[in-house]
Amino acid sequence: MAAVLLASSSLVSVYPDTTALHHQVQSGTLLQNHGVIATCDVCDSEVVTVAQGSATPLTTPVPIGYSAAELAAAYHLPASGGATGTVAIVDGGGYPSFEDDLAKYRSQFALPPCTSASGCLKVVDYTGGPPLHPDGTDEEKELSLETALDAQMVSAACPACKILLVQAPTRDFYLSSLHTATEAVPSIVKGVSTAIAAGASAVSMSFGYPSTKDINTGPLSAVFSHPGIAFVASSGDSGYHGNVHGYWPQNLPTVISAGGTALYETSDGFLSNAWNEAGSACETDLPPAHGQPAAVAAFCGGHRASSDLSAVSDPSTGVAIYNSYALDGWLTAGGTSAAAPFIAALYVRAGHLSRVDGPNTVYAAPAGAFTDVALGQNAAAHSCQTKFPQLCVSGAGWDGPTGVGTPNGLAGF
Repeated sequence: MAAVLLASSSLVSVYPDTTALHHQVQSGTLLQNHGVIATCDVCDSEVVTVAQGSATPLTTPVPIGYSAAELAAAYHLPASGGATGTVAIVDGGGYPSFEDDLAKYRSQFALPPCTSASGCLKVVDYTGGPPLHPDGTDEEKELSLETALDAQMVSAACPACKILLVQAPTRDFYLSSLHTATEAVPSIVKGVSTAIAAGASAVSMSFGYPSTKDINTGPLSAVFSHPGIAFVASSGDSGYHGNVHGYWPQNLPTVISAGGTALYETSDGFLSNAWNEAGSACETDLPPAHGQPAAVAAFCGGHRASSDLSAVSDPSTGVAIYNSYALDGWLTAGGTSAAAPFIAALYVRAGHLSRVDGPNTVYAAPAGAFTDVALGQNAAAHSCQTKFPQLCVSGAGWDGPTGVGTPNGLAGF
């Protein structure tokens, strides 16, 4: 989905009936009267707008999307405790109010402070130098929505984790005939290298670049060959990609591909269905993901099949985020960009990174570590190949949109 420039904040409507809107999130009906816009060309995130067909994001004075506590309840996370390593998020552009916005989110949901003064929070550019100087462009402000989503989902999943924001140039998140994926990816790889050098236990990447053999198998992907670090990337927001290629870097065997679900809250608790836009694909340039069973790889002719696991992504059942750079208020966001940082933080909180090498531990997890998602699909009618419908239709066991399922506590990490 192409990015849409944000409307002026002076045009943003403020809805007073936030309780009703929250109920729409819980029931998955929010998009019956609202639309979505993407946040950049390669970002796997969307924000809800004031109306269908509108490019004006919906802002509210209080959050209407899922809170940190609701996400913890949905995935049966412990009330406290866990390891306290560093989750790195690789994002684009400057973001002058980043720390203030993160503080607003954490205060709203009673999470402990995470500040640069305390050493919990650090911001660097993709070379490891000082934070990028904001340029104030619409594109940079769009990207700040992605960054806010990433950092705030890390906070929800692992309140005690440290956060490292690595900022790559804005231009590398917008592709054209004059600036291709091959030209953009080196900055991303440099940012990942910076995160590794800084001691990150997990690296979250909420973007996807068109897959090419040069990127997939060349030196640019060698950076992800670091057992002991959880590299997590969003699977995409454009549904079933087909059975030939996925998006980089989620397609790599050493990267954990985060798929997406809709998350409903009912009187009986939370339940998940496959999100109809969650990315899934085969990557015929590459072998299976590390630890991926032969029976799963067989759906892709013995090659890498995605996704590996999943979490909430449907903006109709979106999460609450706060941003004051692009806009000033609470927004409701979705996309597999919400799943990737949330899952990356769970890896760190579980504290078993020494045995992680791609998604190997996901596939070796004990029974019950993940909640199987058995309903929904991410392909239009009649567009999923009939030989292996598991690539785009959820059912018992592994499927493309949701992988092995959603987290059930920390046992799967």
